Amino acid sequence: MKKYLFALGAMALSLGFTACSDDDEKEIPEGTADVTINDNNLDVTSANVGNWTLYAQAVANLLAKDALDLRQAWNEDYKGEGAFAETFKAHNKAPYTSAVSCLEQVVDGCIDIASEVGTAKIGEPRDLWEKGQYTEAVYAVESWYSFHSIDDYANNIQSIRNAFNGTRNNTEAANSIANYLKKNNANVYSETKAKIDAAYNAIKTGMTAPFRSHIGNATVLAAMEACADLVDVLENKVKSAINATKSDAELQPIVETYVDNVVKPTYDDLVVKTQALRVAVSTLRTQPGTANFEAAAKAWMAARTPWETSEAFLFGPVADLGLDPNMDSWPLDVDAIKEVMSSGKIEDLIKWEGDYDEENEDIEAVQNVRGFHTLEFLLFKNGTPRTY
Repeated sequence: MKKYLFALGAMALSLGFTACSDDDEKEIPEGTADVTINDNNLDVTSANVGNWTLYAQAVANLLAKDALDLRQAWNEDYKGEGAFAETFKAHNKAPYTSAVSCLEQVVDGCIDIASEVGTAKIGEPRDLWEKGQYTEAVYAVESWYSFHSIDDYANNIQSIRNAFNGTRNNTEAANSIANYLKKNNANVYSETKAKIDAAYNAIKTGMTAPFRSHIGNATVLAAMEACADLVDVLENKVKSAINATKSDAELQPIVETYVDNVVKPTYDDLVVKTQALRVAVSTLRTQPGTANFEAAAKAWMAARTPWETSEAFLFGPVADLGLDPNMDSWPLDVDAIKEVMSSGKIEDLIKWEGDYDEENEDIEAVQNVRGFHTLEFLLFKNGTPRTY
């Protein structure tokens, strides 16, 4: 997940209450805040349904293509050097020059997403809320159009569990970080397993949905703390245990299991689900109606799961080719989305060509008007599928 430098300027919306200034004396609301969107309250109408569904179809097509490109880079060829999966497993090219370096990357990916969930995805809205900036807090909540935030964050922690276990079904593979620690450092194994479970549960069952209406709840602080505890054990204990390994060969099967049992199947699932999403949105395009909005929204939900459970391994092709911000940029620029929709040149305005450069502002502008969250905006309104 890409940006998390939240700017309200492009989304100058208002909520159903008045926010306090930073200097005001105030009591922080601890529970539910009922909020109503008053501005940018776009609906699908007979006047805009043509461009609306055309836009949705173009975004869904690009999501499916990006998923295919990502799987191809891992399974077949990446920059003319063969499958990235095989390069990673062989660890014969910098920065991956040993099994230890590969597993350090795996753990670093877990640290990154645990930190992002706690400090950015959950923490930034909470920080704004505590400052009395309630409007900004709501718009900082990722996936609030669909009310899918808590599921997304829990799936991010699930991606860490999958990397730790070497499986996608909550069991522990014989060749996994979990089993290696169990045999060689039982205390670190037990603590890491407990911290993963604690972070997942603090989000999935501890936080109240939808998050955008419960930012002030005390359970939010508990979830942030659980994520911080998970970061601490991964950074200070799991990495140290891996670095203490005397035999690189002992870790090689763990690298292979991680790639073959976690990464590649997750991307296979992403391809299947984004293709199904593309079909559902294509049907919506040719037959716009409430039932088909509901079907497309359901397909969007299904496609989010493999993506969010891939966020512990946002390295390699997904980063180098710009596929992460292509698919998952946040926050949205709603004004730009409206301009694209009304332009009549939708496909041209949401594509970019050439080599990816994360400093290229033109590419970033295009990425801001495509991907999962743009499609979320087009398919959902206040937590339910749009109607027509």
